Amino acid sequence: MYENHRFTEPFSDRNLSALKADCEQCFGLCCAALPFAASIDFARDKDAGQPCHNLQSDFRCGVHTELRELGYRGCTVYDCFGAGQKISQVTYAGEDWRKNPKTAKQMFEVFPIMWHLHELLWYLHESLNLEITRTIHTDLQTALDETEQLTLLNPEALAKVDVAAHRAKINMLLLQVSELVRTEARRKLKKSAKNFSRGADLMGAKLTGADLRGANLRGAYLIAADLRDANLRGADLIGADFRDTDLRGANLAEALFLTQAQINAAKGNTLTKLPATLSCPDHWHSH
Repeated sequence: MYENHRFTEPFSDRNLSALKADCEQCFGLCCAALPFAASIDFARDKDAGQPCHNLQSDFRCGVHTELRELGYRGCTVYDCFGAGQKISQVTYAGEDWRKNPKTAKQMFEVFPIMWHLHELLWYLHESLNLEITRTIHTDLQTALDETEQLTLLNPEALAKVDVAAHRAKINMLLLQVSELVRTEARRKLKKSAKNFSRGADLMGAKLTGADLRGANLRGAYLIAADLRDANLRGADLIGADFRDTDLRGANLAEALFLTQAQINAAKGNTLTKLPATLSCPDHWHSH
């Protein structure tokens, strides 16, 4: 069975906790550092480096429980992979940008860099948790260690990290992981897996009940696509756009490179099967 190609032990709690957002340990960085534009996801414009008007003095959101109702759906989708608390508590050793305004500009600039590095750490940890990738575990572990070291740099050094170059290097390994997983998933099929090119335009596609095991959906535009009851085990979903994708009843339990942000952006219900490392969003309970 395909399930046997994952280790019986789940992700290390110690490793995962550092890659999940802990807003209590963060200086509201996503609410201050990042820009957003008035749209279906945000009720108003906000420039990068400008604290959101809903951000309170304790760095908590004043309308957290009403974000969707007030037009800030984008805030409920975002996930920093733990970059916020890493910048706040490690890079700046607990010194916040309000007490030391001189650090604000630099802190806001290095936050997205840390976000990219933590995202890569998430994918590398997932890859190492796959038994089928054991032939490249040494390379994956080396890449993880190198990425972790970059996250521990001081602010000045972190600001100089060439994230694009490092991401390209890591992506070569992730492509190998994808090929190993998808090949095994396709091997179980009696027919060839659906073939999509990277960045496939599947916006609004009717894929109800589709067998997408082992499919390459990297960077696919699945906005408002109907994937109810679809089987995505072994499908590579890195970078796929799941905004308003209907995942009710879909099986994503063995999907590859799926993130909480992607799940948060989609529609689902209690019948949607998710990896053990991800959580069912609160807004799914209304579907």
